[in-house]
Amino acid sequence: MYKKFRVGAPLAVLSVSLLISGCGFGGEKAGNELDPPKKVSYENSLDNKKGSKTAVKSNMVKRQLFLMDKNGLVVPQMLELPKSKSPAEKQVLEYLVKDGPVSNMLPNGFQAVLPADTEVLGVNVKGGTATANFSKEFKDYEAKNEQKILQAITFTLTQFHSIKNVKIQIEGKDLKSMPVNNTPIGNGVSRADGINIEAGDVVDLTNSESVTLYFINEDNNQKYYVPVTRRVAKTSDEDLVTETVNELIKGPSFTSNLQSDFREDVKLLTKPTVKNGVVTLNFNEAVLQNKRDHTIADDALNSIVLSLTELQDIQKVAIQVDGKERVMKENGKKLTTPVSRPKMVNTREF
Repeated sequence: MYKKFRVGAPLAVLSVSLLISGCGFGGEKAGNELDPPKKVSYENSLDNKKGSKTAVKSNMVKRQLFLMDKNGLVVPQMLELPKSKSPAEKQVLEYLVKDGPVSNMLPNGFQAVLPADTEVLGVNVKGGTATANFSKEFKDYEAKNEQKILQAITFTLTQFHSIKNVKIQIEGKDLKSMPVNNTPIGNGVSRADGINIEAGDVVDLTNSESVTLYFINEDNNQKYYVPVTRRVAKTSDEDLVTETVNELIKGPSFTSNLQSDFREDVKLLTKPTVKNGVVTLNFNEAVLQNKRDHTIADDALNSIVLSLTELQDIQKVAIQVDGKERVMKENGKKLTTPVSRPKMVNTREF
């Protein structure tokens, strides 16, 4: 069962665009991104204040960390970490440890996922696989959090281009399954294994495949995008695009607190086409927030682009309405070119 929830006007307190330069959520994809930033970058805002803070910020680097929100969902958050002599792969895991260095920079309502006192003994990257080696304290977690921990580690590490697969060690010993609830690891876990997993409406799981959808959550006047993996019927690549869009229109599960910005009468008028990494979608007018001005809501556009660029071989999304390319963004600019995935999701400033 799914619900519809029409989100109101975008909140100014959100770092409205999903974009900011840095490591990519899903592989540092280049191109025209979802929106140009609607406010200056963190560095520039500090430069404008002048003084020693500018020099301090030059020693920081933007990273995507997957943290747990108050609803127990694993969510990407862009945080500024101090530049370190340690490998970046090791540092990002250290910032997933409860009561660790991330404590004083956690967004409201979020928490780190790794057990307190866990030490990251090393991260070895070879042939696209990262092997993360933890101390014995890694085992000190509740069974209900096991998959969340595995997902947070996997998605945080795979923000780096060189990493596609993740293995786990404790004190140098390879794990074939997680230590508390025995979630299989096998030869490694990847983004294809999903995040915040739902069963969906599919009954025959053997003839289904996963799609990752981005819905919206809101807490303390802050909106952020949440990835949810749902099972859909196995189909061709083009039809998988259609299935992904249809699942976005269905909206989030009734059991979640997530929101959607799609009306129930939104639909695709023609079959999507994929060429050279660009998928073209032709919607009816119901996709528009304002039909007179041909405006699409930022949240709807962002959800579409984030969700579809999770699919293999899709880097950009072109939007049409009734077969015409005259769609406007909320800032009044026309969507003249296909939209690519942002380099960072859920950017915030502190």
